Amino acid sequence: MGVRESHGDATGTPEAVEKGFATLDTLKIGVKAMVQKDGEFRKAELLSFRQRKDGPYFYVHYVDFNKRLDEWISASRIDLSQEVEWPLPEKPEKKKTGAGNKAPSKNKRARAGSRDVSATPDRLVGKNINVGKAQRPSKAGGKENRVVEDAVEGAQAVITPKKDPEDVEMVDVADAHSIKLEDEKNMAPATREEEIERLRTSGSMTQNPTEIHRVRNLNRLQMGKYEIEPWYFSPYPSSFTDVDMVYIDEFCLSYFDDKRAFERHRSKCTLLHPPGNEIYRDDYISFFEVDGRRQRTWCRNLCLLSKLFLDHKTLYYDVDPFLFYCMCTRDETGCHLVGYFSKEKDSAEGYNLACILTLPQYQRRGFGRLLISFSYELSKREGKLGSPEKPLSDLGLLGYRQYWRETLVEILVEPGRESVSENELALLTSMTEKDVHETLVVLNMLRYHKGNWIIVLTDQAIEEHKKRIEKEKIKGTRKIDPARLQWKPPVFTASSRTWNW
Repeated sequence: MGVRESHGDATGTPEAVEKGFATLDTLKIGVKAMVQKDGEFRKAELLSFRQRKDGPYFYVHYVDFNKRLDEWISASRIDLSQEVEWPLPEKPEKKKTGAGNKAPSKNKRARAGSRDVSATPDRLVGKNINVGKAQRPSKAGGKENRVVEDAVEGAQAVITPKKDPEDVEMVDVADAHSIKLEDEKNMAPATREEEIERLRTSGSMTQNPTEIHRVRNLNRLQMGKYEIEPWYFSPYPSSFTDVDMVYIDEFCLSYFDDKRAFERHRSKCTLLHPPGNEIYRDDYISFFEVDGRRQRTWCRNLCLLSKLFLDHKTLYYDVDPFLFYCMCTRDETGCHLVGYFSKEKDSAEGYNLACILTLPQYQRRGFGRLLISFSYELSKREGKLGSPEKPLSDLGLLGYRQYWRETLVEILVEPGRESVSENELALLTSMTEKDVHETLVVLNMLRYHKGNWIIVLTDQAIEEHKKRIEKEKIKGTRKIDPARLQWKPPVFTASSRTWNW
């Protein structure tokens, strides 16, 4: 007999959990059991089952851990000497009544507290003391200059003025005008550690119930000299599921489930770089612009590959409306793909980036920042303000947060800069005013003072900037040199901007 226990959920409602001992024959999908992982036992949910020659295998998700850690395990790694949690039976659906039910109103009330940025004074920047006259921001541009939404108030943070009897207290903007950020779950963390912890246990990094059936279908990849373990599901042919190694040509991105077939292909393949125009080259990297309409097969292969490492990516077939900007390192054997970002040929929302990925074997080496920086260099050439398409992946969000923070602080600490508006910051960086504003909110650098919004360059921001500069002096840093960019904004016909058979 199983034992039923009660555990409170996030809303305070107790949730019954039935526990009991299981055998290999009674295990089923939805059971939570203790599974051996890296020398210790962790609670994991069984999501799928398959029978192999050497016995049964289960696909598991470790509770409260990153979804990309999901994996196939043998039955021997499940500790059946401990009780398991049985899945609760599904609750029967309530019957719908006829005349008594009222249809919900189609015209839902707009979110409370939304305000028009163009109706508020421009937020001026000073070094804690200089406040200029209130200005109105530009009304030009798209959504980014029109609406900023309100959100739940944060904790109060009041800064005492310095020995000026006429000065009033400078209250944190989160109290004076609470801002609802576009992604409530991901924005406004207290510290970087809390942000990483939140990403570890929420968002795309945990198991999405609607994607449970999409278990990771490939075991390992070989790409060039690297062996890679995929993170997520990607719709490669079903026959690839049963092989231990998938071979991917690092230049043409063709994929094979047989080593001999792959080696035969490599002996004949002549492609040594992405099939597009090289628009940037320095001593270290190159960028190639690839048109999805002209190189459909290559771009589809790229999307299939990137889907293995991007949880929520859905597009992998309709590549015609996109340009792909591929970053490569060079050596005597060719140009090796490091990462890429895609961009719509004609974005109605003004996005300058649709999808971004640094391949796992090249992560944590500064390539992500170069990709982001390059996307904004293209926006500067176009004379537009740009922003990445939402939602960002977990690692993409971290990368953009860091880029936005460092870029804005770098401008604000420039000698001789006394005041600057958010609109001017946007024009200097090609970031949208919305991204500028939300970054300042997250950094706790926006204050309301004497009827004006001002940006306060906090001691913490200055200290972090100094540490980064010292670190870059020791380790070195790579930046995009705009003078090396050989590119003009492409112009497309209507048929080239959309899918066209």
